[in-house]
Amino acid sequence: MQSLKIAVFDGDGIGPEITEPAMKIVDRVARDAQVRLDFEVLPSGAGHYRDHGESLPESSVAAARAADAILLSAMGLPDVRYPDGTEIVPQIELRFILGLYAGVRPVKLLPGQQSPLKIPDGKTLDFILIRESTEGLFARMNEGTVTEDEAQETLVITRGVSEKLFDFAFRLARQRKAKGYPGRVTCVDKANVFRAFAFMRKIFHERAALNPDLVADTAYVDAMALWMVQRPWEFDVMVTENMFGDILSDLGAGLMGGLGMAPSADIGDGHAVFQPCHGTAPDIAGQGIANPLAMILSGAMMLEWLAMDKDTPALSEAAGRVETAVSKVLTERIIVTPDLGGWASTSDLARAVEAAL
Repeated sequence: MQSLKIAVFDGDGIGPEITEPAMKIVDRVARDAQVRLDFEVLPSGAGHYRDHGESLPESSVAAARAADAILLSAMGLPDVRYPDGTEIVPQIELRFILGLYAGVRPVKLLPGQQSPLKIPDGKTLDFILIRESTEGLFARMNEGTVTEDEAQETLVITRGVSEKLFDFAFRLARQRKAKGYPGRVTCVDKANVFRAFAFMRKIFHERAALNPDLVADTAYVDAMALWMVQRPWEFDVMVTENMFGDILSDLGAGLMGGLGMAPSADIGDGHAVFQPCHGTAPDIAGQGIANPLAMILSGAMMLEWLAMDKDTPALSEAAGRVETAVSKVLTERIIVTPDLGGWASTSDLARAVEAAL
C-alpha cells in the first residue's frame, strides 16, 4: 500500500470540529484506493499564538514542506491579534512561504445542492476561479504606511508569477476541456484604469498566444461581478488578481449556498494546501453545529490533486466518491446542519456522508 504524508493545521474556532471528520472520510476512501494517509497535526493559529507567543512555528513550516500535501482548516480569532492590531492569518503566511501562487476556488453545484439563483433548465453552475495568491494588494501585507492624514498600500504584479499563474489556468482549462468543458480562460482585471492591470492583461495575451487550442478572453472585475449573478453558467476558468479573487470567490460561495459549501486549494510548483473558504465562526465554536462539508470537499480536492501529482488514478476515483456521497446527503436533505436549513450536528452530517459512501 502506498503511503503519503499529510500535514494538518486544524485551526481555531470550529476548525478542529470540522477537521476530524474530514480526515476520517478522506482516509477511508484513500485506503479503499490502496493509499495510506499519514496525518500529522501541526501547531499553529491564533490560539497557539495566544498560548505560546507564535502563530506558525518553524517546526510546523518544516513539516509542511516535507509533506505530500497540506490540509488546513479555518484559522484566526477576532479577539487575538498581533500588537499592531492585525489579524493572525498563518494560512496567508503559508502561501508566501511555500509560493502557492494559484488559489483554486471551484464554483460548482453538486446534485442536490441549492443556490439562491434560479438556474435555467439545461444550464449548470460549474466553473473555477483562480486567484493569484502571493501578489496583488496582499504583496506588501502589513507594510503599508499610515499617518494621521493618509494611508497607502502597494499593489505588486510581476511578470514571473503572472506567467506561471496564466500557464496554470490554461493547463487547467485544457484538462477540463478533455472532460467536456468549453476550454475557455477569462482574465478578470481593471485594465481600463490601472497600469498594473494593463500590464497583467498584456502578459495574459502573451500566454494565451501559446495556447491556440483554447479560448481566451478578458473582462473587467465590476462587469464580472454582475455576470456572476446574471449568467454564471457561461464561464469555465477565470483568473484574477489577489484582492479581486478574494472578493469574487466569496460571491462564488454565495452562488453555491454559502461558505459552508465552498472548498478551495492554494497550489504552487511543489506544494499544495487544501482548505475551506469560510472562517473560524467563533460564535458557534464548541456547539457542534458547524457545517463540515466545505472541509470534506477540500479533502476531496486534495485527493484529486494527489492523484495527478503522484500518478495515482485511484485517488481521483476516491475524490469522486466523496463528492457523490455529499451530493446524496444534500439531495435527501434529511440530515443537514442549521446553515443549510436543518437541525443536524456536525457529527450527524459527517456520519451521513460516511453512510452514503
